[in-house]
Amino acid sequence: MKAQVKPRINLEGRTPLQEVIPLATPFIIFVDPASACNFSCSFCPTGHSDMIKDTGRYQGVLKLDVYKKIIDDLDAFDKPIKVLRLYKDGEPFLNKNLAEMIRYAKASGRVEYIDTTTNGSLLTPQRMAELLEAGLDKINISVDGMSNAQYREFTGFDFDFDQFVSNVRWLYQNKGDCEVLIKIPGELLQEGQREQFLQTFGDHCDRIFIENFAPCWPEFDVEEHTGFKITEGIYQQPIKPTDTCPYIFYAMSVNSDGQVSSCFLDWGRKLLIGDARKQSLREIWTGDAMNALRLQHLRGQRGNNPVCSQCGQLSHCLPDNIDPWREELLARFQEKVSLPDGAPIPGMSARRVVPVVPA
Repeated sequence: MKAQVKPRINLEGRTPLQEVIPLATPFIIFVDPASACNFSCSFCPTGHSDMIKDTGRYQGVLKLDVYKKIIDDLDAFDKPIKVLRLYKDGEPFLNKNLAEMIRYAKASGRVEYIDTTTNGSLLTPQRMAELLEAGLDKINISVDGMSNAQYREFTGFDFDFDQFVSNVRWLYQNKGDCEVLIKIPGELLQEGQREQFLQTFGDHCDRIFIENFAPCWPEFDVEEHTGFKITEGIYQQPIKPTDTCPYIFYAMSVNSDGQVSSCFLDWGRKLLIGDARKQSLREIWTGDAMNALRLQHLRGQRGNNPVCSQCGQLSHCLPDNIDPWREELLARFQEKVSLPDGAPIPGMSARRVVPVVPA
């Protein structure tokens, strides 16, 4: 097998966050090309149309002019961001401008690396050729079954598995400098299918990994919706309680309507910190809403937040842990950040959001 058995995150060479917080420039910005998805997976909030409707969130693609404004906003930061992640809630390939989005970000000189994650249903040679030519650095491909029947059961989608495998092989043969990763939840594999998965894809990607389901989304019970009991972390690591979210100190997420969330797991739009159509990204990154949430975590009060307290990302998926340095970071943060009295903390109201239609 050519591929490395390695998870999608890089565990080696990570920056010690305790040495750099607070950051003037985020390391990572998530931008969601599309909040909708053509799959209806039971293990993902986006797959539950009734729940998504109740949030009132916009279901559609990110407009190109809004996206270009987002990339232009990066000029206000003191250095380029390390990673632009073109995914969040939906299927990125539903946005027909995906290649142009990659091309525009690459040309800006303000983004060092671009990746995306896809369910592979629209992964045709034509679409991939456009993304490769535009400069995509990495693509994570989620496999959700090993047959047409399994895809129908797990995703509600009529999937041509053999054509999908052929498309993946074409991609690997023509990928150039783009890294290809293939992953699957182990819970979806029947007896004997682990080896089948590795044999089918192991010679046609750079990394391959069998993950576990994880209760990462706040207010979404993965075990209840799937019937699977979760006993390990997403990368087969032990489950470890963690109190302070590191993501809000190095990343933020722009939703497909232009609203900005403090967290890429904010499927219910309860952790909104700004609007990229009306504010600059730098203004949002250093704004009162984001800083109020950071201070809440540094003060050891994550459990008081109705949304953050329900997040399993910290215990089941976390590559970084800043808990041992929380008091030190709090003192450092308070020296550099001044908040008005009563600054609202995202998540504390935890109310239903008002539907927003992109301008």
